[in-house]
Amino acid sequence: MVNEIVPRLRSAIPQVAHCVGAEDAEELVQDGTAMAARLLIRSGRGGKKVTAGNIAYYTIQHVRAGRRFHKFSKVDVMAAGTQIDGRTRLSSLEEVVASDAETGGEIFLFHDVLSRDEEDPSTRAARRLDWAEFYAGLPDREKAAVEFLLEGKTLREAGKALGFSDSSMQQSKRALAGKILEFMGPDILTQVRRLPQWRNGLDATREKQACRHERCAA
Repeated sequence: MVNEIVPRLRSAIPQVAHCVGAEDAEELVQDGTAMAARLLIRSGRGGKKVTAGNIAYYTIQHVRAGRRFHKFSKVDVMAAGTQIDGRTRLSSLEEVVASDAETGGEIFLFHDVLSRDEEDPSTRAARRLDWAEFYAGLPDREKAAVEFLLEGKTLREAGKALGFSDSSMQQSKRALAGKILEFMGPDILTQVRRLPQWRNGLDATREKQACRHERCAA
């Protein structure tokens, strides 16, 4: 294994095998070594007589075709075999997709096109239902205060329109805040500022890829 097979793998694999993604030639040689060892073990168990050249040849062909020690698939879009066949292509989230000359040459990356910092539609719909139920139970003065605030007006303007003093409107504002916390829960402010769960998964994947790239470049 050490004296006859591994030297053949080190000589041939970097010349004939295609690296996919963050793979490099040394990694493919290590993967091929593991596959060659497995072939030797299986041949020994089956009572087959094989030569070092046979083992090295079939291992090199496996690696060249995209087979890896841990798996082989031509259906998985991220598999090496699928990409070598040209059926899929992985693009980096940091890939430049466009630039805007009108804004001083601003560059747009791939993840800028895919990601949006908006909540999931189901979350927005559930919050809208909760708010409709909460709003229906408010007294008229507090409903008016909410409507004026949504229009960008001040409580003083709302008070003048409704015939209430500033102190009355401030009291209504404090009462409204207490009712919102009681109805929506004390963590409502945290929830509305929290990034959507799908964005957390995207950020985690990007960080994992960045760490792997740094390890390969080191």
